[in-house]
Formats: sequence, C-alpha cells, structure tokens
Amino acid sequence: MPASEPTIVATSMGYSRRNRGPWDAAPGPVFDLMAELSGAGEPRICYLNQAVGDQPTSYTVFYGAFAGTRYRPSHLALFPMPNVDDIRAHLLGQDIVWVGGGSVANLCAVWRTHGLGDILRECWEAGVVLGGVSAGSICWHLGGATDSFGPELRGFTDALGWLPYGNGVHYDSEEQRRPLMHRLVGDGTLPTSHCTDDGVGLVYRGTRLVEAVADRAGAAAYELSRGADGTVRETRIEPRLLTAGTR
Repeated sequence: MPASEPTIVATSMGYSRRNRGPWDAAPGPVFDLMAELSGAGEPRICYLNQAVGDQPTSYTVFYGAFAGTRYRPSHLALFPMPNVDDIRAHLLGQDIVWVGGGSVANLCAVWRTHGLGDILRECWEAGVVLGGVSAGSICWHLGGATDSFGPELRGFTDALGWLPYGNGVHYDSEEQRRPLMHRLVGDGTLPTSHCTDDGVGLVYRGTRLVEAVADRAGAAAYELSRGADGTVRETRIEPRLLTAGTR
C-alpha cells in the first residue's frame, strides 16, 4: 500500500554503524520509519547515488546494510548509462526511494539530464516515500548550503523545489553551516528554512512539515525565519526519538 499522501523524509541521518569498520553498516531507524509510512511489510527500497557519481563502494555499503533484512533493495545508476531499461517503471515499482549524500548541484544537474525530476515527482504523488541524507535532503527543497563548489560553502538555489523552504544539513557538526544558513535567510536568498543536526530528519506530508525525528538524544531540528528588518529568528524543533524496530 503506498503512503496515504505524498511523503518526503529529508535528513542528516541514515545508516547505523556496526563494529567492523566504516563500511560495516546497518539500516538506521529512519528506514523503519519510512517503511511504516509506506505501509509495506517488505519494502522495496531503491538507492540513488548520483551525488557521488554512482560511486561503487557506496552501493557495496547499501547492499551490505540491507542483506538479510525484510527490505528488498535495488539501485538506479546513471553512470555511464542507466542500469535499468525503464527508469520510470523501476522507480514507480518501489515503496521507498533513498538518495545518498555528496554534491547536490551535480545531483540535480544529472537528474535533469535524465528527466528524473519529473519521474520522481510522479513517484512522490503516487505514494512512493522519498527520502535521503545531506544532498539527498536538500534536493527536494528550494536549496541550501552546500560544499558542491569547494570547501568554502556556498548557497545553492536550483534544487527541485517541491518543498517551498530552504534546507540546512549537518547543522551542528560543520562550522560553516549555521552561519551561512542564517546569511542566506537573512538576505532573502532562501525563504523560511528547516535545518537538521546530525541524526535528525524532517517528515513532510505534502509540503507540510509534520514532525522532526531523531536517532539520538540531544539533537534537534530548527526553523529559520526572516523578520521585516532582515533579522533571522532560529526556533528549535524538538524531534521525536526513534527506536530500532524489526529489520
């Protein structure tokens, strides 16, 4: 059963790490949340990894994380060419689409070249739960702060724009993120924006932010809004703490 209304889970969270090194991952609680939102008992989940150019090691981590779970994983690669014959049919056949992190500018450019924006919007409207981390969070919004152009972060305003907000990721863990998001909202480059500490996600039903969720205590989400005088107000949004469910 698809989600009851268009749903996006935009996050600074994802896998849980096991004990055998950085490539030894398990699905974090956010995936159980997305499965619940999708209504699927054995969710079909497709990984899109174009933000790092379909890096093969990222697919290795993905399939390793979901091996032996109730999830039915697949991926859509676009480099050097699509790995499936019918992109639209493949994505519409999923319960969850998960987008990895990396360069949001490159991600959106490649998607547009392949018509993914229109296809993913059709999936969203059909009840496929869309989500992702970092670049995979910013992409659904109007834009945000990005390192797509180098180590000095810049504003990006050419994302898909289905969610009419700016988006700030890694808000507590990368020192340039918070001040740049404040500047972008303060000077009107971005409208009201929603930001997430590491370990936090935002759940949108349609274009409404309905809740923030977290996989760790102490982390939070934030809303940045601009006053008439250009000052920026930061309002903390306390997340609901997720717990690991049945994999």
